[in-house]
Amino acid sequence: MNGRIYLAIAAVMGFSAVALGAFGAHGLKKILSAELLAVYKTAVQYQFYHGLALLMLAVLLIATSLPETSQKWLCRSALLMVIGTLLFSGSLYAYVFSGIKVLAMITPIGGVTWLVAWAFLLVAALKIKE
Repeated sequence: MNGRIYLAIAAVMGFSAVALGAFGAHGLKKILSAELLAVYKTAVQYQFYHGLALLMLAVLLIATSLPETSQKWLCRSALLMVIGTLLFSGSLYAYVFSGIKVLAMITPIGGVTWLVAWAFLLVAALKIKE
């Protein structure tokens, strides 16, 4: 995938994080328990953080002339940001709305995916020659 696609995905992630956050604050406050609402807020918060990170990666891919090796690592990082969001936030949303606790067991896999994404960003930075 290229920077334009990641930019579009970042826009969707940001838009949906704001919409889901508003829905949680106004629509779910009276429906969910305090515990489940906290889980939901965590999903939204981390989705938004990683949507912003993805936005920055997309901008770097589009607006800079980084070495090809750095671009490859940035693309890998961006892809894992997306996958991590689907696994982490997606599993939490699924758990909150279904009540199936086993879905929350997927969440740490998303967290580890994000850790690898951030490590790939470090590799991309180290590949840049001054």
